[in-house]
Amino acid sequence: MSTTTTSSETAAPVRQPSAPPTGRGRLDHLEALEAEAILVIREVVAECRRPVLLFSGGKDSVVLLHLARKALWPAPVPFPVLHVDTGHNFPEVLDYRDAVVRELGLRLVVARVQDYIDDGRLRERADGTRNPLQTLPLLDAIADGGFDGVFGGGRRDEDRARAKERVVSLRDEFGQWDPRNQRPELWNLFNTRHRPGEHVRVFPLSNWTELDVWRYVEREDIRLPSLYYAHEREVVSRDGMWVAVSPVTVPRDGEEVVTRTVRYRTVGDMSCTGAVLSRAATNHEVAVEVAASTVTERGATRADDRLSEAAMEDRKKEGYF
Repeated sequence: MSTTTTSSETAAPVRQPSAPPTGRGRLDHLEALEAEAILVIREVVAECRRPVLLFSGGKDSVVLLHLARKALWPAPVPFPVLHVDTGHNFPEVLDYRDAVVRELGLRLVVARVQDYIDDGRLRERADGTRNPLQTLPLLDAIADGGFDGVFGGGRRDEDRARAKERVVSLRDEFGQWDPRNQRPELWNLFNTRHRPGEHVRVFPLSNWTELDVWRYVEREDIRLPSLYYAHEREVVSRDGMWVAVSPVTVPRDGEEVVTRTVRYRTVGDMSCTGAVLSRAATNHEVAVEVAASTVTERGATRADDRLSEAAMEDRKKEGYF
């Protein structure tokens, strides 16, 4: 695990956050979601000793960081951001991550899966995906940093396991989650209490949908990594997805390499993340496209979530975010 504030040459435009709406009657849908998220962030920052925010450069973590800046403005974000780097991340996303860290003066903590493979603590999987290998580096980074409140960008609409999750979710001393033992959250009262060695995972975007995220990105004029917008890329058709040709996703026998105009709905590990055919090149165009979609982004583009009906829940019980 390492800490850095360096970045690549790729610039990521970072806007000053506008103030949350106040004093003008009923909030609209996005304003209500924003207000709820800000309430959660402020509550956890006030109650937890050492918060940290999971930041990969993906759209949900970008929106979460934007909300954290709003919640704490005009003070700077007082806690670090943490990324579990699988070693198979898209270079464009890492460039964006590093540029945001530099421009905002954040402290970035990186836990690298490759380090665990190199020293034998983890082994490569036969299917090549490293997403399930993130759990141990994540738990070690949380323990090493003494983090007791871990903000994540998980949303309930992504997966049936995440739909079971509370906004503030207790993890035991082993980082594990028990879906049968969760705290009630009536009247938006969030319980952050935990014993030494335990921590809470916090999901301020729980009640957001993919469309909410994109409408918010459009409204706030947030620019995301270039992969989220239409671009030409060499891809192969595999398991019902368009998989980019890369050093970790080489074409298999019988697969034809073609150039298509695509974009990514989620930007996880290259080995298990597919693209979708699209010509949406702006935040508004993407929001319109998402509104017409009938398949979630994980269902459409994440091969690791197709391993079993309970793939995500099994990983979450072990400590996955």
